[in-house]
This record gives sequence, structure tokens and C-alpha cells, in this order.
Amino acid sequence: MDFDAVANELYALRPEEFTAARASAVAAARTAGDRELAERIGTLRKPSLAAWASNLLVRSRPGDVEPLLRLGEGLRHAHHALDRTQLRELSRQQHALIRALSAQARQLAVEAGHPIGEGVQREVENTLHAVLADPEAARAWASGRLVKPLSAAVGFPAVAKSAVPESAGTQPRPPAATAPSRADRKAGEEQRRRLAQARRDAEAADRELRALKDEAAAAGQAAQEAKQQVSRLQRRVDELTEELGRAREEHQQARFAERSARERARTADRRVREADRKAATAVAELERLTSSDNR
Repeated sequence: MDFDAVANELYALRPEEFTAARASAVAAARTAGDRELAERIGTLRKPSLAAWASNLLVRSRPGDVEPLLRLGEGLRHAHHALDRTQLRELSRQQHALIRALSAQARQLAVEAGHPIGEGVQREVENTLHAVLADPEAARAWASGRLVKPLSAAVGFPAVAKSAVPESAGTQPRPPAATAPSRADRKAGEEQRRRLAQARRDAEAADRELRALKDEAAAAGQAAQEAKQQVSRLQRRVDELTEELGRAREEHQQARFAERSARERARTADRRVREADRKAATAVAELERLTSSDNR
């Protein structure tokens, strides 16, 4: 049992099929005695609908993965070099390719029996924008194992006209530097502290949510197994009940046969005694007549 093979299989499923399949894979790994693999499989998170649609696009259209990745590399290079001409050309390609891929993802979802709405499609588009802007997002998308949609917040910053030199002899004037005030620094530190705390709280909540989801999945699996056990036992009870009914019927028939046999035995016994008396009477009469003839 291989982790990557299991992960690829799980993320190829529809979201509603993920949890049960993951629990089955965990159970199989435990049965095989690979506790570490079971724990790794248990950490795999169920994908959102937008993440599933994005994964479906990667898996169903592998030929479209590389062009988008190359376009992302070109866009990032053009932004870094501030190449206005290349940016305009690549931006046109970007919008056309994202619209096409987004439409494909929506069609694939329909064909997979799980249509997506406008909101989910926008999340797919945001994911594609993030893929173009960030190499790590690109690698995550290309793996086909997204758990949630990627944020386009990591996209390209707007390129102002003043940032692009009009000619070799014209250079943009750098803005005058201003030192932040003490109040601004304090406010910034407070903001960073609150942000850090919010992130810690969000991470803790996410861990708790994952634990509860895992617990719910395990409970659901246990309930399913218990239901199957109840069904098996009910079938056995029905079989035994039917068998008991047949045994009772056979017992009643045997008792009736026993009573009939006893009655026949009593009748035969009476007839034997009666015949015995008749035989004794006949012998006595014969003896009497024999004695009379001898005189």
C-alpha cells in the first residue's frame, strides 16, 4: 500500500465520497500493520468543491497543465523585468486561458455528476490566477491534491506607468523616504501582535475542526459497521426462528406419533390378554373332555 497512490485515488473522488474512502484506506493500512501509513492517510483533508473541481481539471486535462505553468513563468519574468510589451501580450493570453480552463472545469464537474455554481467557478478562477503568480501555488495545483482553493491575493501587483521607463534616458524619481512615527510603530506592532494571535487562534480552530471531523468520520464508520453487524445478527435470528418453528412442529408430530404408538400398544396388549384367556379356556375345556372320555 503506497501513500501517494492512496492520496491520488482519494483526491480523484467526489467530495462526498472522500471521507468514507479515507476511513476505509486507514482501516486497510491498520489491518496491514502499517500504523504510520494509516496516520498519514488520516491527515489527508477532504477537498472543498472548488478544490475538487481544480483537481479534476488537472487530472482530466493534463495537457493544459504545462502551458499554464509556462505562462506563469513568463508573466513573473515580465513583471520582474518591467517589460510592458511582453506584459500586455501575456496578460491577453492569461485572461483567455483562465476563461477557457475555468469553463472546462465547470463542464468536467457537470460530466462528473457534481455541477458547480458561479461562486465556486470564481474560486477556480482565483486558483488559476494564483497559479500564474506564485510558483508554490503552481506546484500545489499541478499535484492535483488541493484541499481548498488558492487565493489570488498572491497575484501580480499592479504595474504603474511611472514604474516603467519611457526611454533609456528617463528614470523614475524615487519617492522621498519618511520615517514612521512612534505612534505608527506602536500601532503596527499592535496590529502584528493581533494578526499573529488571530493566526494562532485560526490554526487551533482548524486543528480542532480536523480532529472533530476525524472523530465524526470514525463514529460514522463505526455506526456503519454496527449497522452491518445488526443486519447479520437479524438474519441469523430469522434463520434460528424459522429453525425453531420447524423443530417445534417436528416435536409435536413426534408426540402425536408417540401417543398413537402407546394407544396401539395398549390395544395390542388387551387383545393379547383376551387371546390368552381364550386359549386358557380352550385348554381347560379340552382337558375336561379328555378326562370324561377316559372314564
